[in-house]
Amino acid sequence: VQLQASGGGSVQPGSYLRLSCAASGRTFSRYVMGWFRQAPGKEREFVGGISWSGRSTYYLDSVKGRFTISRDNAKNMVYLQMNSLKPEDTAVYYCAAKGPNSGTYDEGTGFDYWGQGTQVTVSS
Repeated sequence: VQLQASGGGSVQPGSYLRLSCAASGRTFSRYVMGWFRQAPGKEREFVGGISWSGRSTYYLDSVKGRFTISRDNAKNMVYLQMNSLKPEDTAVYYCAAKGPNSGTYDEGTGFDYWGQGTQVTVSS
């Protein structure tokens, strides 16, 4: 599967953005999808994941209640809605996919396919 993330930008604290990730391939619905981010000088971190059905999600503690992951399997799309953005959310955001035998949606490991990243900058 090939992934392409979009929707990043520069916003003020308290604003919102929605990132999108378009996936190729007819078996998209079989993949667990995840979002990661990497800030300058920091390790990449697992922001959250969503099960193949979309019924289950997992979030990093620092984004719980502010970020929402969703997917539309009919459109081969996964989304990251980010509300109440904070300066510490500034990072390059990546979408990623892993097959059904590579782990569950709440694990940040096993992701085999990656998008190219989209920059999110939160600053006043």
